[in-house]
Amino acid sequence: MSTTAVRSAAEFEEQLQRYLYERSEEGRAVRVGEKEVSEQAAIVARYADLFSREQLEAMREEEEQASDGDRREWLYRLRKTCEGGLVAAELAERDDELENALLAARVTFKGEELPLRTALAQLSVIPDYRDRDELGELYRQRSAEFNEQRLDLLRAYEELEADLSEEPDPVARNEEEKQISLRELESVLVAASDQIEAAFIELRERWFERLLGPDREPQPSSAHMGYVRRLSPLDATYTKDRATEVCLQTLSALGFDLASDTNIKLDLDDRPQKSPRACVIASDPPKVVHLITRAQGGLHDYQAFMHEAGHALHYAGVDPKLPYTFRRISRDHALTEIYSYICEAITREPGWHAEYFGLSEEEARTNAQATTFLEALLFRRYTAKLRFELGFWSAFEQAGTTSDDYAEKLTAATGVRYPSDGHLADMDAGFYSADYLRAWIRHAQLRAHLIAEVGDDWWRSEQTGELLRELFAEGTKPSSEEIAARLGYQPYDTTPLINELLA
Repeated sequence: MSTTAVRSAAEFEEQLQRYLYERSEEGRAVRVGEKEVSEQAAIVARYADLFSREQLEAMREEEEQASDGDRREWLYRLRKTCEGGLVAAELAERDDELENALLAARVTFKGEELPLRTALAQLSVIPDYRDRDELGELYRQRSAEFNEQRLDLLRAYEELEADLSEEPDPVARNEEEKQISLRELESVLVAASDQIEAAFIELRERWFERLLGPDREPQPSSAHMGYVRRLSPLDATYTKDRATEVCLQTLSALGFDLASDTNIKLDLDDRPQKSPRACVIASDPPKVVHLITRAQGGLHDYQAFMHEAGHALHYAGVDPKLPYTFRRISRDHALTEIYSYICEAITREPGWHAEYFGLSEEEARTNAQATTFLEALLFRRYTAKLRFELGFWSAFEQAGTTSDDYAEKLTAATGVRYPSDGHLADMDAGFYSADYLRAWIRHAQLRAHLIAEVGDDWWRSEQTGELLRELFAEGTKPSSEEIAARLGYQPYDTTPLINELLA
């Protein structure tokens, strides 16, 4: 007979807070290059008594009996986190094994040995087209060597999650958690993507010519995406050394003094093993929130900082009196991505380019148009990614280490050639692509609302900051769709988004 202790939901939440803090801090140290070895498995082992099937079943029963809506939601999120903890306990060592193998992997380029993360970062700044092709191919080949390991780990995760959740269909399981229809979302997004296609292709040809030059291939490889996103030919305007200063001034205009916010820990240093992908790690909101970027120069530095600042301000701005679960744990990431997208959207305002970089009105409009092109490119990429992932998970038993469907869908959507062996490295857990896409719809609705309520200068008004503060204080409790209703929109009304992308 099992002697596993079953905690009350409140006791479980209290211990969970410590567990997630330690795991977040370990993940942060590895991500920013302070550590070269991940030791998540050791943390999981220390909290072995926190997660058990008995605990999971006790919370399931309590949830079913709860009559109050908020309490039922609180218990639901704790139960799903318990499921995740059981999965982590089973697979943390294999996760560490893959993470450490990737950290140790090197490629040799121009006689220099580079960690994979450094190679990926270099692809954003190498000026020569052929050199980017060469390094991109070296990176692709080396990364693909881990695909068997990635797929085996995915299979193990899926088997455990199906067992613990009692829902064998991964699409249905994610729909239940997100409280949406992924197929309906897909249909709406494909229609929007089709509607902007002609304008996107026109912008793509104009900006590919400027960014990649006349000697580019008809379909440049995805190795050039970092360089394109950086808008590298404009890097003399958007210099690396001014990124922090300009972004802090931009946020100050909204009434946010991010530099003096003791809850937000900035990590802007460049380290060889630091991931080039900016992020926020909310270790213990609102008190401990890390904003992490790795500047490479170019406009992308500014956009990445503003995007992550939206996350950081959200988590650091939650009401500390909320239960921990509603400060840290959410059903998905669609809510917090609204706030990152609305802050990043400031960099698409011509007035912002004119005010902070001394550009003429015409220059400011041109550069703002470049950011609209990037937004359309990424929106179409993620729409195609969601379509691929729905097919991938619907036929997961047939999944392999290559996918022609991935290559075909993303290439057709973007005009950039994606490799068939890149799908597993491009796979975020839990249909994160759907969360990004819901935030794309929602932030455009929020921007339209701000223009109506505040005016065209919404992006430099403290009134905008006040409205955002009210939303931040609610933590992770509302859903993205609840925010749509408050703004007066239907959840899948893409009209504001289409108008933005056609601007």
